[in-house]
Amino acid sequence: MPIRTVPHDRLRIDAPALERTLVTFLADTARRLGVDDLILPVSGGVDSATVAHLASRAVGPEHVVALRLPYRDLGIQALEHGQLVIDQLGLRSETIDITATVDGYADAQAGMDWRRRGNVQARVRMLVVFDKMKAYDALPLGTGNRTELLFGYFTEHGDDAAQIQPLLDVYKTQVWQLAEHLGVPEPIVAKDPSAGLEPGQTDEGDFGLSYATADLVLAHLEAGFDDDAVRALGVAQAQIDAVRQRVRASHRKRLGTLVPAVQPGHADATVFFRPRGGVS
Repeated sequence: MPIRTVPHDRLRIDAPALERTLVTFLADTARRLGVDDLILPVSGGVDSATVAHLASRAVGPEHVVALRLPYRDLGIQALEHGQLVIDQLGLRSETIDITATVDGYADAQAGMDWRRRGNVQARVRMLVVFDKMKAYDALPLGTGNRTELLFGYFTEHGDDAAQIQPLLDVYKTQVWQLAEHLGVPEPIVAKDPSAGLEPGQTDEGDFGLSYATADLVLAHLEAGFDDDAVRALGVAQAQIDAVRQRVRASHRKRLGTLVPAVQPGHADATVFFRPRGGVS
């Protein structure tokens, strides 16, 4: 029996084919960029566990560095589940407690609530990842998925910092399918997804709807279906509206860097790779 069920055929994946695509992508990217090792934060969640499995297949477990980065006692189960993946795959690993770094800043700020403190945690984790990137001479991998991207459910300059994001075009319900196929430990796949940034937080609690419903709506709206077609699948209009509003409200987070065009080449770095020759 599968650990997670898929609510609709539109979200069902060919897991072996997707594995081959993503493993090839990671292997080719590492080769093109001239790096041997990959590094990623292993949070104990299904996304990072899935990326760890893909990376291990792409470059070999001896070339993957897994970082466990706990904050206070929020990271107890995350540490245990992260270790499950590390032991399962035989990855190189390091554990760094970020509590002192986060609290050193957060406790000095007036009005610091858990939402802000969570963002500080995410950004400190990326500070560590990018520092260790240099220490290990490794390429950092991100662990976000498409549902999170469309919902804006990530910390800017935190979760999105890594330029290599193997799951960013894969919906969350599809990540679960891929994780089952890859053999990610059952406790990780089966647990309620959480960013782990504040006590009692869960993703679906924040959304007010399940990933199954969110992905069903997202997949159909992205494919051009109208609201009538989505309602015919048993989804309430209020849920469709909630999904659409989350995507619209978070649009700014997906824009990337906005640069006004001033120079003739407008930051087109490819000019440096063209044959030499003057302008007549």
